[in-house]
Amino acid sequence: MNINWYPGHMKKTKDLLKENLKLVDIVIELLDARIPLSSKNPDIDGIVNNKPKLIIMNKSDLSDEKTNLEFKKHFEDKGNKVLFINSLNRRSADIIVKEINRILADKIEKKKEKGIKHSVIRAMIVGIPNVGKSTLINTLSGRKGAKTGNRPGVTKGKQWIKLKGNIELLDTPGILWGKFEDQDIALNLAFTGAIKDEILDIETLGLRLIERIRDIDENILINRYGIDIDESDTGLDIMDKIAIKRGFIIKNKEIDYMRTANILLDEFRKGILGKISLEKI
Repeated sequence: MNINWYPGHMKKTKDLLKENLKLVDIVIELLDARIPLSSKNPDIDGIVNNKPKLIIMNKSDLSDEKTNLEFKKHFEDKGNKVLFINSLNRRSADIIVKEINRILADKIEKKKEKGIKHSVIRAMIVGIPNVGKSTLINTLSGRKGAKTGNRPGVTKGKQWIKLKGNIELLDTPGILWGKFEDQDIALNLAFTGAIKDEILDIETLGLRLIERIRDIDENILINRYGIDIDESDTGLDIMDKIAIKRGFIIKNKEIDYMRTANILLDEFRKGILGKISLEKI
C-alpha cells in the first residue's frame, strides 16, 4: 500500500497553530500510546519551539503496559513531561490539571507576587486526527462541549473551552504532515484510524494488520478467532481461516474479505484483541 495524505485543511491547521501559539502558556501534545512514534507529528516540535509542553499518551488502556513504561522513559530522557491516560476515565482530568499547574508553577507564583491570584492558564491541545482530543476535552471540561467521533476530521475550527482549575483550553483540528516517508508509519496511522478508511484499500489494510499482529504474537489471533496457524501459513492463509471460522462467505463460496478486514480493524481499535502496542523502542 502506498499511503499519502495531506488535504488542504491540514495546512490551514498548521498555520492556525502558529498563529495562536503566542496566546497560550502551555501546549498539550496528545499521542496514541499504541503508536507513540508514528502519532507524533514531526512538525509539532518546530512549531511549539520553547513553549512548555506536556505529552499525553492517550488510549494507554489499549497498549501493552511494559511498552508504555519503555516509551515513558524514552520521552522523559529527551526532557519531556509525560502522562499515560485513558481519555474516557474521569480521573484523567484531575491528573492532567495537576500536572499543568506543576509545570507552570514558577509562572503562576510570579503572577501571585504581582498580586494576580487567580490568573487564567491557557493551554493548546494538538495531535493527529482521531487520537482522542475531543473525548479528552469532554472529560476535562465535564461536559459534552466538543464534537466527538471515530472519524478523523470531526473538529473543524478552533474553540476555547473552560476547564477546572482556572484553565482555558484551545482545541484545534487534528493535523497530519505532508508526506509519509516511511510506509510503516502510514500503516500504523491507518490501523488506528488516523487516516480515513474511505481513502484506503481496507482488504489489504486488514491483511497487513494480520501480518503485523502475527509478528508481535500470533497467539492473539489464535485465541481470539479460534484458529490454528501453521508456520507455512501466509497472512492471506490466516485471513482465510478467520473468515471461514466466522462464516464470512458470500455467493459461490467465496470469502468476504471486506467484512473480514472490517472486523479485524474494528476489534483491534476497540481493544477486543487485547492490549497491543504496534511500536517498540
